[in-house]
Amino acid sequence: MYKVVRFLVIGFGILLLAGSCKKEKPKDEKPQRTVAVPAFNADSAFQFVRQQVEFGPRVPNTETHRKAAGYLISRLKNSGASVIEQNFEATTYDNQKLKLKNIIASFAPEKQKRLLLAAHWDTRPFADKDEEKKDAPFDGANDGASGVGILLEIARQLQSAPNAPAVGVDIILFDGEDWGEKDHDHKEYDLPEGLLSWWCLGSQYWARHKHKANYSANYAILLDMVGAKRAHFYREGLSLEFAPRVVEKVWNTAERIGYSDFFVKQNVGEITDDHQFMNRIAKIPTVDIVDYRPGVGFFGDYHHSTKDNLELISKETLKAVGQTLMTIIYDEEAL
Repeated sequence: MYKVVRFLVIGFGILLLAGSCKKEKPKDEKPQRTVAVPAFNADSAFQFVRQQVEFGPRVPNTETHRKAAGYLISRLKNSGASVIEQNFEATTYDNQKLKLKNIIASFAPEKQKRLLLAAHWDTRPFADKDEEKKDAPFDGANDGASGVGILLEIARQLQSAPNAPAVGVDIILFDGEDWGEKDHDHKEYDLPEGLLSWWCLGSQYWARHKHKANYSANYAILLDMVGAKRAHFYREGLSLEFAPRVVEKVWNTAERIGYSDFFVKQNVGEITDDHQFMNRIAKIPTVDIVDYRPGVGFFGDYHHSTKDNLELISKETLKAVGQTLMTIIYDEEAL
């Protein structure tokens, strides 16, 4: 009898202990989602970069610029996106009249929660940082075919993946980003009314004339020079000022999936890039993923030179950036 009672007491104690150890789930805690994130195909992204380079320099007002635009629009439409061409004219610091085109692609336009991804697709008309050929056009494989190549691959995956993300995705390819003043040109050029910089003409125009009335996005990510070998992406100053939570999301995601060697959790200064006008004028929290080299600064020694060719591009770098973006897209929940 003693043994039976003892066993009953012990058994009852175990049940009490188990009950006390069981944590009650908070009522407001959301269940963990299991989302299958498509694998970003770096080989495909590299081919998209190569195709742009094979057109030649995508300098505004040239035939190669026009042909490249047709290719980009066709690729995005073939990926199932709804595409809008935003044509406009702008004047450069050296009084060139440019016919420019922003290209906007939307996936699942009916979804209220939206993420915006952007890059510029034009190339600078002169390699003013080159040691020898300062007036020569250049391939712009990294600046900015790399960012466009990654976004074209994301567009392809959004169509072909067996599962769609819970949010809508918009892609903007800005034109006229790279026709600013020449390096070491100390002359001051008076800006016309309505222009805040001679750089980033496409994003300034779009920010004031959005492709849809009252368009906005929950946040945006800008890609610029994101394909070079041994690239490192530090946390840029304007991104931290206007979109600190998005910075944390991007760099934490990269770290979680194994790309902390590329996405360095150190803060650096600010630069003028398309995200400035997306933040200041369009009022969309935007971060800039852009190459930074300690001891050199932003962009690397190939910036605005004939060194910026296809030999510079690394599939490993394209993969790190592309997979980070795919993970961010698929981790988002609908409103």
